[in-house]
Amino acid sequence: MGRARLARLHGIATSYEPAPGRSVPIADDTVVAVLAALGVDASTPHAVRTALAASAEAMDAALLPRTVVARPARPPDLTGLPEGSVLGVETEGGAAQELGAPDPAALARLPLGIHVLHAHSPDGRTARAPLIVAPDRVPAPPRRSHGFLVQLYSLLSRQSWGMGDLGDLADLAAWSGRALGTGFVQLNPLHAAVPGPPTDPSPYRPSSRRFPDPVHLRIEHIPEYAHLTGAARLRADALAARAAALRAGVLEGGALIDRDAVWALKREALELLWKVPLGPGRRAEYCDFLAEQGQALEDHATWCAIAERHGPDWRGWPAGLREPRAAEVARLRPQLLDRIDFHCRLAWFTDQQLAGAQRAAREAGMGIGLVHDLAVGVHPSGADTWAQQGAFAAGMSIGAPPDAFNARGQDWGLPPWRPDALAVAGYAPYRELLRQLLRHAGALRIDHVMGLFRLWWVPEGRPPTEGTYVRYDGEAMLSVLALEAHRAGAAVIGEDLGTVEPGVRGALAERGVLGTSVLWFERDYGEPAPEAAAATAPTSASSSAPASAPAPAPESAASARILAPDEWRSACLATVTTHDLPPTAARLTGEDVALRERLGLLAGPPERERARARYELTEWLRELARRGLLPEGAGDEEGAVRAVHRFLLRTPARMIGVWLPDAVGDRRPQNLPGTWDEYPNWRVPISGPDGRPHTLEELAASPRLHALMRELSDGQH
Repeated sequence: MGRARLARLHGIATSYEPAPGRSVPIADDTVVAVLAALGVDASTPHAVRTALAASAEAMDAALLPRTVVARPARPPDLTGLPEGSVLGVETEGGAAQELGAPDPAALARLPLGIHVLHAHSPDGRTARAPLIVAPDRVPAPPRRSHGFLVQLYSLLSRQSWGMGDLGDLADLAAWSGRALGTGFVQLNPLHAAVPGPPTDPSPYRPSSRRFPDPVHLRIEHIPEYAHLTGAARLRADALAARAAALRAGVLEGGALIDRDAVWALKREALELLWKVPLGPGRRAEYCDFLAEQGQALEDHATWCAIAERHGPDWRGWPAGLREPRAAEVARLRPQLLDRIDFHCRLAWFTDQQLAGAQRAAREAGMGIGLVHDLAVGVHPSGADTWAQQGAFAAGMSIGAPPDAFNARGQDWGLPPWRPDALAVAGYAPYRELLRQLLRHAGALRIDHVMGLFRLWWVPEGRPPTEGTYVRYDGEAMLSVLALEAHRAGAAVIGEDLGTVEPGVRGALAERGVLGTSVLWFERDYGEPAPEAAAATAPTSASSSAPASAPAPAPESAASARILAPDEWRSACLATVTTHDLPPTAARLTGEDVALRERLGLLAGPPERERARARYELTEWLRELARRGLLPEGAGDEEGAVRAVHRFLLRTPARMIGVWLPDAVGDRRPQNLPGTWDEYPNWRVPISGPDGRPHTLEELAASPRLHALMRELSDGQH
């Protein structure tokens, strides 16, 4: 009982419900391991008693919570302050303000921002804590709109160097906003990857979420490129020629996207550009960027520089280099100044091109523009875990518990944030991360948004079945999100597919966070609703190996009625498919089942799985025809793609997303959950029905794409 009480004090679950009404206990060994990761020894009865006593003493002595959170609709709880206490505030701007007797409502009326709250008790004790004053809601999208969902690397133009880049993104935004009336472009995470070779191609296992990856740069758009002369110019031209051959291999030769080959060429070109002296204006601009980014960028660039010498896994570096504030790192920095500056310069170049892409989107009339994607975690060996070690739980990985569709559970190989460390730091790591991502965004998608409330922690070396949930302060996490989104004027979309605990969708909706509704999963699954409405949707989370849910069985589908359009929630991004699901044309033709059969990924006998898919498809086609949305006929695959998007238009969804590959009839998924080397995840260019890659220029001229987008544009009016 003592260990269970200690677990509750630290937000650790001692049981979980894989299905309503069914409770599964958590093994004691798991609870002990998770407590240890939070710095609490629970290995023996004596240790448990000692830890409980220490917790009680700390709570009795604390005048204030670790972080105080206030908003107009929810003043903070200050009931722990003794009568006669006095409060004062140091505002974010540095002004001091005496508040007198504790008045939670007065705190909620303070200016929005990150302040410091001071408390003085009658017995002479003092305390200070970060005070986060946030708005009640995040900004709403300016108007109902439609836009594209795209994995940027898959979008090649006749100018890109073998994979899509930020020049292509700016071009896509400018064209689609002006010619198609789109309001946004939603992207995969552009976070910095752990360097290879081989580089993990998944955008959901980054080295750093705080800085974008320079592999996305359009080399020719960097101003210094125009100033290359002599041998440097000749070398740059030779690199461009090799890039053209690499691009041709993908577009004309059927090759996959080779991120490492692209980066090898770009890196050499960037070394040339780094040596070009900056003009006075550019130098001043660069210095401003360095000052603005501060320690975070210096740490990131230092990690990159050390990784060039000792490899990309800091856990295997010489012991003196494994801590960013270590004396050995300080001694090494002078030797690495040039390399640190090189990586800082790349971050600046990338930031500028991201700003240019968002500017192009807004100038094209987009109300939102770029929608960036925040991955659920970072790679354990990468730059963020090195620079912010105290914020991460060592020896833990996040994932998902066993459920009806994956009896083994999931381990995504990503270390979780420590909720206690976040609270002590006033949520600074989280705040700074959001601020970085929102610099050049009109909206932010948060992968596995349920992670703001709880995450499934798996102790290292154990299967995911032996994990447990650890709770985060959802009110604080949402308040920080609301504050940073408010400052950026950006909307927020939560990816809330998969298992969602009761109350989460309501809490997100209350704060103005849009949900994600995928057509195939919008059904009435019975009680409890609406929390379980997406229970059969795939848990995308890190998307490194989540399991896609099979279609409902014919015998059970009748109890999972397709929701009518007017039953959908309005506060959502509505889509037909996602990067973790089959393209719509593949689902309509049965090629998705055929692919999983070839790879041995079917959950049951092939004929049974094919029957399931046929049943679900027939059910949907009948529904579309009944509503008059399928005038082309059930046998017209292109018409059926338009029909499912017509269905989305009839819903009240604030945002409607079109998977860009769907617009040209692509059959291949970008990511096939449950595979590693068996399928080329994250390396497939956007292609037509015949598998031939389409350039951005061909997409812009595609009659099929224009026919689909006319439906959406006309349907908005």
